[in-house]
Amino acid sequence: MHRAMKIAGCCAVLAVLAGAAGCSSSSDGNGSSGSGKKTIELITGVKSDPFYITMACAAQAEATKVGVNLKTDGSAQWDVAVQRPIIDSVAATRPDGLLISPVDSTALTPSLQQIQGAGTKVVLVDTSVTDTSVGVSRISSDNEAGGRSAAKALAQLMGDKGSAIVISVKPGVSTTDARIKGFTEEMQASHPAITLLPVLYDNDLPATAASQIQATLAAHPDLGGVFAGNTNTAQGVSTGLQAAGKQGKVKVAAFDAEPDEITALKNGTLDVLVAQDPGGIGTQGVDQALAAIQGKKATAQIGTPMVAITKQNMADPNVSKYFYKSAC
Repeated sequence: MHRAMKIAGCCAVLAVLAGAAGCSSSSDGNGSSGSGKKTIELITGVKSDPFYITMACAAQAEATKVGVNLKTDGSAQWDVAVQRPIIDSVAATRPDGLLISPVDSTALTPSLQQIQGAGTKVVLVDTSVTDTSVGVSRISSDNEAGGRSAAKALAQLMGDKGSAIVISVKPGVSTTDARIKGFTEEMQASHPAITLLPVLYDNDLPATAASQIQATLAAHPDLGGVFAGNTNTAQGVSTGLQAAGKQGKVKVAAFDAEPDEITALKNGTLDVLVAQDPGGIGTQGVDQALAAIQGKKATAQIGTPMVAITKQNMADPNVSKYFYKSAC
């Protein structure tokens, strides 16, 4: 998740994705469009999330460049019950290729096996499923490495003392599970003086994260750091810390680099962001799907870069290029 996963999106943002999807010509029901071009569908995790908007914008640009039709859709929220009908609807059109960020690592496997069995080349982007037979290519950040980077940065900010907590979305999401694993292993191996509290899950609800961080502060006055597993969690943690008068005193490391997070970094509400490369994921997704459609060998596993963003380095063009977009 990832990335990524804002539930509430503004109408303008939704219109951008709808417009990106509308740029493609219609399919003839057998994958290729009426123009003879190949058709690729992109199903994002949450369509209003700038992470996925950035991915969709880059995928559309690459599709235009290589001459394929790209249609984009996505869940209104991070929920299997919301994403499954979208997959089933896409399956009925039999596209040549499908890029998808599955919102669960197991529950959607049967649907993906079905669409893959019908001949559609499936590429997993950002998130994945545990069944390795699904997908000709899997493209994502090294989320474990990102979790380790967050742990190192947070430990330094905390002076290697006090207690820290992870607040994340929910169990069973491949990306955030990997982030937690990397963070926990790094803290336990290299920063034993920091006490790790049990992981909390907010179901991707900022209000829940805000309540959780306030309750944690009451129970653990020595709390020195928080690792927020995604954007909504970071938003909730920031709100909770502000309400408790602990902004700046409790250090926060968060994943992603969405516009609101960049503002929070400038304001000192967040201390470090571990940014992914959703644009690179979208570009690679189109390229790998097209290779498989053309009978060429797709790359089974592709890792995309990440960068730790701080207030000190955020003006560097080599860093700011990883800021996410709210519109193409």
